[in-house]
Amino acid sequence: MELNQKQIGQYIQTRRRAAGLTQQQLSERLHITAQSVSNWERGALLPDTATLPDLAMILNTSVDEILGGGSTAWRTGRRLTVTSMQEAIGCIRRMRELLGSRHFMYRTIVEALDSRMNSSIEAAFSDEAAFDAYTCEALLECLRLGDYVDRDDVQRHISTAGPREYTLHMMDQQGLV
Repeated sequence: MELNQKQIGQYIQTRRRAAGLTQQQLSERLHITAQSVSNWERGALLPDTATLPDLAMILNTSVDEILGGGSTAWRTGRRLTVTSMQEAIGCIRRMRELLGSRHFMYRTIVEALDSRMNSSIEAAFSDEAAFDAYTCEALLECLRLGDYVDRDDVQRHISTAGPREYTLHMMDQQGLV
């Protein structure tokens, strides 16, 4: 894999901002100079290998994602489709039908997903736009974890404009292609 310093720098900057940190605050946490952080973000230098694990932890990402500039395409992950994600969500809906909405297995899955996704999967069961939004959030999380989703597949199979455009924008912004 060839390292793209510019892309790595942009990814570090995006993650730093998402964490609500200034360059100065990040540098203090890493015990380096703010100029070093600036050099990374401009693509002039790469972080020292000894700094990468702490940088990844602070930015809530991985060393792999930093070195890939946010891109997960170079990793060997699963190839997910919008249809497969929608079918998986449908299986959870089917579990509710089979076991009931109060069954411990169903409740455990729903509560874990709602907590992780910061959203309500049950809302997605009754509204097409909410279903598309939930599908997109799930796909973005899978992308962040190293899976691959084709942007043309998102374009073709997510009918609600808002979630579709947001997902494509986030894929572009994070280099998740």
